[in-house]
Amino acid sequence: MKLLFDQNLSRRLVNRLASAFPESEHVAEVGLDQATDHEIWAHAGAEGFVVVSKDADFRQLAFLHGPPPKVVWLRVGNVSTDAIHELLAASVDVLEAFNGSPEEALLVLDGNQSTTND
Repeated sequence: MKLLFDQNLSRRLVNRLASAFPESEHVAEVGLDQATDHEIWAHAGAEGFVVVSKDADFRQLAFLHGPPPKVVWLRVGNVSTDAIHELLAASVDVLEAFNGSPEEALLVLDGNQSTTND
């Protein structure tokens, strides 16, 4: 499973989650640090990434277009990179199940519970 971390997330997450998600990238690493949400969406879909973002715009794109790509929306507010790392590391099984489901477009992680939406 390849995660593509949006600009609103730390680049350090790529290395910190490399054991669970070894092919993951940050948008800045693939030349998309100044890209629009639609450009990131197109790249993620073409390259087989799951977008990870705190940006509600990606939630809307997931509802509007459906997968690919899939979207993991982090509803965590202004929290540390450590907190985001812990949330994603604790959610590996949930993320893998979400990725394996062809119908699901959106996974919401909020630290307390996770929900999926078609």
